[in-house]
Amino acid sequence: MSTIPSIKLSELTSQIQQVIDGFFGHKTFWIIADITNYTYKPQSNYHYFELVEKDKSAARILAKVAGRAWGNASVNISNFEKATGQKFKNDINVLIQVSVQYNPSFGLQLNLLDIDTNFTLGLFEQQRKETLERLLRENQAFIKKAGDGYLTRNSSLVLNQVIQRIAVISSDTSAGFQDFKHSLEHNPFGYKFDVDDYFALVQGDGNAKQFLARIIEVYESQKPYDALVIIRGGGAQTDFLIFDNYELNRAIAKFPIPVITGIGHQKNETIADLMAHTSTKTPTKAAEFIIAHNRTFEDNLIGIQKMLLIKTYQMINHHKDRLVRLNQITINTTRNVLHEHHKNIMNLSGLMLSYPRIVISNKRKDLSNLALNLQSYSKMYFLNKTAHIAHFQSVMRIMSPQNILNKGFAILKVNGKITGDADQIEVGTELTVRLASSEIKTIVKSKSAYDENEFNL
Repeated sequence: MSTIPSIKLSELTSQIQQVIDGFFGHKTFWIIADITNYTYKPQSNYHYFELVEKDKSAARILAKVAGRAWGNASVNISNFEKATGQKFKNDINVLIQVSVQYNPSFGLQLNLLDIDTNFTLGLFEQQRKETLERLLRENQAFIKKAGDGYLTRNSSLVLNQVIQRIAVISSDTSAGFQDFKHSLEHNPFGYKFDVDDYFALVQGDGNAKQFLARIIEVYESQKPYDALVIIRGGGAQTDFLIFDNYELNRAIAKFPIPVITGIGHQKNETIADLMAHTSTKTPTKAAEFIIAHNRTFEDNLIGIQKMLLIKTYQMINHHKDRLVRLNQITINTTRNVLHEHHKNIMNLSGLMLSYPRIVISNKRKDLSNLALNLQSYSKMYFLNKTAHIAHFQSVMRIMSPQNILNKGFAILKVNGKITGDADQIEVGTELTVRLASSEIKTIVKSKSAYDENEFNL
């Protein structure tokens, strides 16, 4: 049998308990730790978990202690879940109030007394802030800060005047999706909508990739959608963490179709609301926005129609008054024209009655003058012509061959023909010489030339 001094384990653990109780007995501590190995016993309303601290790379555990909560602590956990929307579960980082307890049977444990909701909410806000800063830093081409808001390529798009073809990304079991469709289908104006469903899980940051794949699917469909609507019903704040995802919001910010959100939150905006074209609080509000947008277009058309009717009525009245004036002017002008033409016709009628007599009288005078002129001119004409005839008779008497012969001239004939060409008369030619009262037959004895100037005066 061993002679080494020893004590029982229970004696040692009892001493440890006394020391711990003596030092930590009435003390409490606020600590920051991650929750792991969490289980909940609803029958006893007990929460069992481990509190872990890891280094920044999360590759090494720096400290780990078992923890539990019951009674008032369980109530505080429920209040925490309601206030933050964050379930008390594994892998969340919390600021909790604990007391130290050592039990020989169960070892060292930390009893959760209270949990700080503001710390967890602050973590959410910090993550959100970091995501927004990254979106601005890495996507300057299509995301910019504008005052307290954000200007994105999507928010700069112009909505079509009528939103009719709609792509919707939502959960197929979402009550908000049913509310959205019901509002569209039973709108009071009878508008018709063509809605395509792209179902996805819409809660939990881990489902962001699936949600992003649905956005890409809408884009690749090449359908001419008027809007992409992202909706889900209400829920805890952590249910909306998917809508703070970096990759998801980057896609929304540069999406070429206007994005309308109706995510179902009543308090804080998600980053998706900031990146989208239009954000609404609930799926029903999203439907109401679309209906109101279309109603605005219809109201504008009705307003234009009314304006056209008023303008048309005014133009008709204006032209009616003008036509009345023109009609009166036409009547007056026609009356004046008819009166003037009546006067002209009367004058013309008078002229037609008097003018023929004047013409006939003038023509008679002309005929009388012509007859007198004919009588006087005919006498003068005949006298003149008689003188001409007498002159010609005198000339004919003077120029008659007999009268010429009487003046001592003679006519020579050769072979019975009158000739005056000496070249035809040769010496020895027999000539007949015609005188005024007789003819002489002779023969040419000789022939000689004479001076032509002999008979010139």
